[in-house]
Amino acid sequence: MVKSSKVRKNILTRLRKVKGQISGLEKMIEKDASCSDILIQISAVRAAVGKIGMLIMQNYMRDCFNNQDKEVFEDRLEELTESFSKFIR
Repeated sequence: MVKSSKVRKNILTRLRKVKGQISGLEKMIEKDASCSDILIQISAVRAAVGKIGMLIMQNYMRDCFNNQDKEVFEDRLEELTESFSKFIR
């Protein structure tokens, strides 16, 4: 999946931040925070998860396009297209 240790570290850091945001959301609901504040936090979580997905997709594309074998490239391109379609749903 993610071969670069720098990219992997970045993704893991972002995932841990999202985990913290989710915990914060739980506390907000337990403390009966305003719906507006909760929705703002949910929006922040969605944006953070989307960014993580894009980082993984960018890494995936770099990996796919790095291969010089035409037959393997065609297979990987099809796989990438299907993954991208699932990601943007």
